[in-house]
This record gives sequence, structure tokens and C-alpha cells, in this order.
Amino acid sequence: MAEQHDADREPQPIDEEAAWAAIVAGYGEEPADPPGAKPFKSVEDLAGLESGVNESPSSRPPEDSADDKPALGSSITFAPGVGGGGPRDYQVSEPSDDDFDESDEGHFVPPEPPPLPEADVTAKFAWLAVVGGPVLMLVAVLLQWDMTWWLTTLCVGGFLGGFVTLVARMSSGDDDDDEDPGRGAVV
Repeated sequence: MAEQHDADREPQPIDEEAAWAAIVAGYGEEPADPPGAKPFKSVEDLAGLESGVNESPSSRPPEDSADDKPALGSSITFAPGVGGGGPRDYQVSEPSDDDFDESDEGHFVPPEPPPLPEADVTAKFAWLAVVGGPVLMLVAVLLQWDMTWWLTTLCVGGFLGGFVTLVARMSSGDDDDDEDPGRGAVV
């Protein structure tokens, strides 16, 4: 059994000083390109078609013609600021009055909304109680008034009474339900 498994072998110690010395010695140097990498192109050359071969243009064999097409599945990539621009460079022109002719209806202007219905006196006092009760309690706390029984009753009772009044006066909006609720389905 001359073969040893990886788990059976002892790990080799790493020379950290040598590893750090190699990193420091190589600082600032550009690493070598991996095999098969394309050479660097300047920004002016990025708009052109790329060849299917990973070689510089000077080292192409003479059998390549100038009208080679990119390989199937390849794409043309444009760098920012090169060429005619991309979809993010498109800007919509501002509309002017000259853009409309006789067939255009112009801009839509909605009609004035109808005025709100006048509230009756009961609804006004109910809203005053719902809003006024908590506001009066807040003012009493901020101004450090004594919270007597009548002030507390006025605040809490006003809020609850106004709320109950508003809920009781709400209409369901469906007047057909009031006729005869026990008739069942009508065909």
C-alpha cells in the first residue's frame, strides 16, 4: 500500500514569509493574460466587429478576408460614448403647439367637480365633537390643567357621542334592501 489517501497525509506547512514577499515583490505589476484572452482594444476600436479568433490584427493569417462575419452566437458590443449611442441616450423632443393639427383634440381638461353637499347641523356638531374632544384633551394636557371630572367627561363623551352619531347616520347607499328583506330570491 504505497498509495496514501489525501486524508491520510499531513498538511504541508505554508511559508507565510515567502508568500508575503512574493506578493510585495509583484505589487503594481500587471498579471499575464490567461491563455486565449483577446488583446486590449482602445476605445476607438471597440465599435468595430470583433473577429472570431483571439489574435491581434497584425498576426492574422493571410487567408482571412476583410469581410469575415462574426461566429454564430457572437454579438457586437459598443462602448459607452462610442458610435451613435444607445437606448439610454434617446431623448424625447418637447411637444409644441405646432405638433397638433385640426384632427387633434388638444389636451384633456377635466370638468369642474360638483360642489359638496351641505352638511346638516347634526352632522356638523358630530364632527365637532369627534375632532374637538381629543383636541381639548391635548390642550388640557399641554397647558397642565387639572383634569376634573367634567373636563374628562366632556372630552371622552364628546368623542364617543360624535362617533356614534356619525356611524348611526351613515347610509348604506342601497335603497333596495329596505323594501322586503325576507322575500328571498326574486326571479
